[in-house]
Amino acid sequence: MRPPLTALHVVQPGDGGVARVVTDVAGAQVDLGMRVAVACPPGTPLATAARALGADVHPWRAGREPGPGLVAESRRIAELVDLLRPDLVHAHSAKAGLAARIAVRGRVPTVYQPHAWSFEAVDGVTGALARRWERWAARWTDRVVCVSEAERRRGERAGVRAAWSVIHNGVDAQRFATGPDRAAARAALALPASAPLVVCVGRLCRQKGQDTLLEAWPAVLDRVPHARLVLVGDGPDAEALHAAAGRTTAGHSVTFAGAVADPAPWYRAADLVVQPSRWEGMALAPLEAMAGGRPVVLTDVDGARESLPPGHETHCLVRPGDPAALGAALAGLLRRPVLREALGRRAQQHVLRRFDVRRAGAAIADVYREVTAPRHELREPISQ
Repeated sequence: MRPPLTALHVVQPGDGGVARVVTDVAGAQVDLGMRVAVACPPGTPLATAARALGADVHPWRAGREPGPGLVAESRRIAELVDLLRPDLVHAHSAKAGLAARIAVRGRVPTVYQPHAWSFEAVDGVTGALARRWERWAARWTDRVVCVSEAERRRGERAGVRAAWSVIHNGVDAQRFATGPDRAAARAALALPASAPLVVCVGRLCRQKGQDTLLEAWPAVLDRVPHARLVLVGDGPDAEALHAAAGRTTAGHSVTFAGAVADPAPWYRAADLVVQPSRWEGMALAPLEAMAGGRPVVLTDVDGARESLPPGHETHCLVRPGDPAALGAALAGLLRRPVLREALGRRAQQHVLRRFDVRRAGAAIADVYREVTAPRHELREPISQ
């Protein structure tokens, strides 16, 4: 019998959504009998959670962006590979993908998962360099795992030539589907019992589009005067977003909850969840919210259409960067509670059926077995 595979996950710092994905996938892999190691910044929720699930956790001190420390960061990964001798390295997000592939350079089977392409975040010369790097680094990548078909197509259009797998993000659906009801969740969080409540969970940064949401919010209040908005998360734009909220007459209805260890209570408290991103691969927060029976309003970025149940686009999908469309969608659903509850029920069944983390974990394990088999000439892309 073949011994259990050993996987080394290398995780970019500072991205809570990716950290939750890695936590869930690592837990599923441990349950499958794999040996799992995680290299991530020490003292993070990911480090604590991965260790509790049975993974070996190794400190990897790294900045979020490429910089002068890249050589030392890559060297640390090379040292871990020499120490642990994993069967494969699985690098998550652009920075970890950069450092890990420079460190390994094809010596060990390598899986790269962009979780949204780096070149979407930047324009001009920097964006061109990011596309060039992704094309070049594909030679050191045995498989690129995309979390949506739209993300894969975007990579292909950018000229990335790779063996592909598309594996949708998964969530621990049962965990989000059970727990206190809306009233109990609000009481525990000291939130108003009856006010219409919109919740946005995500890193406070340009990608997640909270600035567009704050711009849209006064129009929501015009139609739903007692509505409340909670932004859950922290990040580099926190100060600017606080200031933007304070400059509007709607600022009194906006709450900044900060970073939280578990977003589930905030989804349970919500009437409606919103993700106004400028770009994604496939956002995790909407899947978590839908697993809890909450309808979501999304911008039409990569992965959004693939995550929504059929027929929800009319009510739940808007153009990115369009405050008027976003405000109209939010107000429209807040004013129609029967429709909102029906959308939430359908969304929950959709996620329970299609986006369970165990299914995603098993699909990734299949990829691992394929890339660690004796290497042959690059085959056609494989869709999971």
